[in-house]
Amino acid sequence: MDNKRMISTDFKGLKLQSRGKVRDIYEVDKCLLVVATDRISAFDVIMPNPIPGKGKILTGMSVFWFNMMTDIVENHLLSTDPFDFPAECGPYRKELAGRTMFVKKAKPFPVECVVRGYLSGSGWKDYLESGIVSGIKLPTGLRESARLSEPLFTPSTKAPEGKHDMPITRRVMEDTIGAKQTEKIIETSLAIYARASRHAEETGIIIADTKMEFGIIEDRLILIDELLTPDSSRFWPKEDYEEGRPQKSFDKQFLRDYLISIKWNQKPPAPNLPAEIIEQTRKKYAEALNRLVR
Repeated sequence: MDNKRMISTDFKGLKLQSRGKVRDIYEVDKCLLVVATDRISAFDVIMPNPIPGKGKILTGMSVFWFNMMTDIVENHLLSTDPFDFPAECGPYRKELAGRTMFVKKAKPFPVECVVRGYLSGSGWKDYLESGIVSGIKLPTGLRESARLSEPLFTPSTKAPEGKHDMPITRRVMEDTIGAKQTEKIIETSLAIYARASRHAEETGIIIADTKMEFGIIEDRLILIDELLTPDSSRFWPKEDYEEGRPQKSFDKQFLRDYLISIKWNQKPPAPNLPAEIIEQTRKKYAEALNRLVR
């Protein structure tokens, strides 16, 4: 198994709990081993080609942000050092190194927590159709990539693999997980986004939007999954930002744009990616890491 180009894992003796679009998750010693592979998805479909080193970039960036936000909310991270992992992980330390988080096991909320500081992606599409994003009425006359007067919390469903997340309103979220938890999650999400945005702008990056996940451990709210990575966020170069058009990015938008250009129908099977698209995607992820993690 190549640690530099990992498509999938098969760790004998470890209990595989789930295999997501990017992460293979094992249950070990009542905790979870979250292994970030180099798989990449677009339009909720996994591409046949990995992006070399992507899992290490995602892990390094998530750990950086988790550590920055500990005074705002507890997170699930225990260690990223394979020598700290339970003994049964010992035979796989080389493969796990750099791309694995050993984390507390939480009960996840069935909601994706999206914060938008700018009008882009699905939010822009919804605005064009109705002027409303996740039940929130926005001012008329906004343009693509416009900076919003204040960041919006726009939750969505957490769809199974191959399905698309769908926007929901705050009221639906309250009906799903309760008003008290909804209020706490919104407050926490906005605080995380505000701090991350300030840091990112100092490095020349705009965080247009980002997606977070939360869970519960013994009635405590916990930040889980990944945090503020190029897979879960839109990162734009500040020096090139201009309202009224799509932006250059340090995330998977480059890959999405390529797939749109070849008129792929956004359904499995995904097309093979040319070497130059793989390499350019890798470079964009690496530049986001190099700029942000200081």
